[in-house]
Amino acid sequence: MDSQALKIVYRYGLIVLVAISVFSCKREVTKKLPYYNTPDFTPLWLQNGDKTDTLHVVAPFSFTDQEGKTINNASYKGTVYVANFFFTSCPGICPRMMKNMKKVADSFRYDERVKFLSHSVTPNIDSVPRLKKYAGRFDIDEGQWKLVTGNHDEIYTLARKSYFAEEEIGLNKDATEFLHTEHFILVDAHGHLRGIYNGTVDLEMQRLCEDIRLLLAEETLNTSTFSK
Repeated sequence: MDSQALKIVYRYGLIVLVAISVFSCKREVTKKLPYYNTPDFTPLWLQNGDKTDTLHVVAPFSFTDQEGKTINNASYKGTVYVANFFFTSCPGICPRMMKNMKKVADSFRYDERVKFLSHSVTPNIDSVPRLKKYAGRFDIDEGQWKLVTGNHDEIYTLARKSYFAEEEIGLNKDATEFLHTEHFILVDAHGHLRGIYNGTVDLEMQRLCEDIRLLLAEETLNTSTFSK
């Protein structure tokens, strides 16, 4: 092959590579997460321009954190957050879940747009001092990650009816039935459910980190579009 032919091959090869690169970048920018409106976690994919004001959101709540401060919906307004459920005397999956949550939290330690919220399912036992001690065990940054206690029935109702933490089976349970779930729930800046993950699986934590970044990019894009 002569030099002229090589130049032609190179030129067209470069054009193809650039086209692939542009297409790949576009796909990355436009990639979005679904919404979850029901406890069976059937994904709901919205198109640009679709309204979200009729979608399921986390109900109003008010609890007390490991510092004795009141934590409510306003504490998480405008932030992406991950919610889960645990109890301090749990010897099994809870420590593993908290370690995995810590890995995710550390990945976003310096990003104030990302927070974490862990609800005690034994609030009558898990007092503020007990939560504070538990937070110290996992080196939890209280500004980023809240461990909360409060009214037993309110926590259980929020878990099952708002976060769908036990999926469909949880809707048929009442507050007398113990709540125990390994699920982490990803909530966007507007209180919508955007992801569910197994908190005991390392690979799921990688997916969670990726999805958090997608939500942050989505919120940045929405804010930029709105401000124009």
